[in-house]
Amino acid sequence: MDGTEQEQAAEATGVRSVRRALDILGLLTEDQPTVTLREIVDATGLAKTTAVRLVQTLEQCGLLWDTPAGYTAGPGLWRWAHLARTSWELPRETRKLMRELAEEQQETVNLFMLRGLSRVCVAQQESPQPLRHVVRVGDELPLWAGASSKILLRTAPDTLLRRIAADSPHGDGHARQLRVWADLAAERGFAVSRGERDEGLTAVAVPVLGRTGAVVASLSLSGPSHRFPEPVVQRMATALADVARQMSDQGFDHPLSPISPMK
Repeated sequence: MDGTEQEQAAEATGVRSVRRALDILGLLTEDQPTVTLREIVDATGLAKTTAVRLVQTLEQCGLLWDTPAGYTAGPGLWRWAHLARTSWELPRETRKLMRELAEEQQETVNLFMLRGLSRVCVAQQESPQPLRHVVRVGDELPLWAGASSKILLRTAPDTLLRRIAADSPHGDGHARQLRVWADLAAERGFAVSRGERDEGLTAVAVPVLGRTGAVVASLSLSGPSHRFPEPVVQRMATALADVARQMSDQGFDHPLSPISPMK
């Protein structure tokens, strides 16, 4: 094996180790804040010696913390989480607009942005009603359905629509439907989805514009379909457009905002 092959092999080994370490960290959730070594081995399929080595490395980096109940998130992750929150959190004025909109319309307010073949929830204000739609900040949802997808894709090139369709349960032909939805959203100024991804769920969405006038985000109201008759949808679309306009006037900025036009 020559020097280049050795370097490539070492690089592949390093990448594999990073992925395995991330798999271990990914086992930690709100419902499972601690994980034992046995659970790590069972969930990842790693040899115990490999799991121990990775866990020890993660401990040394402060990303895991050993407790009597098992391993939990370490202080290093807390620093990263704090950095992510301060970097990604929207301005107080924007969050205030979303809070007031949720109180006024009594439904959940979501703000989505485009990322690859997904839309990412970057902010949310839950409905005050007991029965409500909840998406966590940071969740990535597919682009092949949903009111927010129709807004975010309204200027998308055909190449992107084909990639989204190919990744959807509907197949390549779905690209034509995505174009129809996106064009209709551009014409109406808002988009609606009824049970396209989750049965019984309806959403209404409008665009948030950046400094150049391009769509940088989708602002939506969502909840149980029985609370979204057509007159209510029209009222919500008007309220959403007013708030989105205020966000745009304030100068919407976020790490996911596109620097250049979508390719």
